[in-house]
Amino acid sequence: MSFDFDAAVVTPFRMQPGLRRRAPGARQLSPLAPGCRHQREKLAVLSAFWSEALLSQPGFDAEPALHALNVQAAAEHPQHWAWDGERAQSRSVNTSVDGAGRVHQSAPGQFGLGDEVARCLRLLPPHWRLAGLLSLSFAEDFALVNGNDGSIPWLAVALPSHWAPQDKIGLHFSAIHAPVADNAALLAASVALTRLVTTDTRWERFVWNISDHPRLHAHPARVAAERWVGQSVAQACWRTERQSFIAVPGQVQAVFTIEVQVQSLRTALATAAQALAVHDAVASMSPQVLQYRSLSTVREPLLHWLRTRADELQQQAL
Repeated sequence: MSFDFDAAVVTPFRMQPGLRRRAPGARQLSPLAPGCRHQREKLAVLSAFWSEALLSQPGFDAEPALHALNVQAAAEHPQHWAWDGERAQSRSVNTSVDGAGRVHQSAPGQFGLGDEVARCLRLLPPHWRLAGLLSLSFAEDFALVNGNDGSIPWLAVALPSHWAPQDKIGLHFSAIHAPVADNAALLAASVALTRLVTTDTRWERFVWNISDHPRLHAHPARVAAERWVGQSVAQACWRTERQSFIAVPGQVQAVFTIEVQVQSLRTALATAAQALAVHDAVASMSPQVLQYRSLSTVREPLLHWLRTRADELQQQAL
């Protein structure tokens, strides 16, 4: 996983920007293997709920941002992605989309009936098919940050983490984060942040939570409103995001990439030190943060489980 545990899990826990410079040459996109978990879940979402995942303000021109994203993909992964300025080709699924939104499949795919990606794309409006192909070819979801006014005018988010993309489109950064608990640091930095991430300097940040929800797709309309019902913390999932920013040349904009990963908490905590770090971070969360992260009802059993897990891993290491 690309999640940096040591950088992300700190005590005391605080809701803060947590930006750091990416290492020179570090990749920002993660190609998907045909038929992998991310691709299957994204296919399901874009086939059934595309209008909740692909969103744009009326009249907004996303072409410069899509061009920048295509250039980045082709530079990082030429064996996986090709871009000639007009036509994008995902070599792993043998599918391309041209400037008019026409979909072409050059050979059968490597999973299912072999045409799942092309069929899904043809269900989308033509102007969304290029974004759809990018979404189905890379693990990341995408949002566009407008550094001029701090708004989010365009989204391609199939795997949201308990938020509804349709409720965020067009909002200012501060409005998007208004529901976040203990958000003072985030809101105070909002104007500077939106300007900062649209520069040529590459930034990244990491987010984590412990969840009862095992799927990558966690739109609130398809997640139980009452959490942790009939599920113990021993079945908990470790949900993480690696977020990065790709500046759009000639624009005060940046493509915000979001790579979601979900695995069992037991698997994610590989050492006693990691289990103790998560324990201490959860123990330091305010009641407001615990409520916001849906951990209030399981705080005590979760802390007990984390202490026990740390002891188990310590014994295994002896």
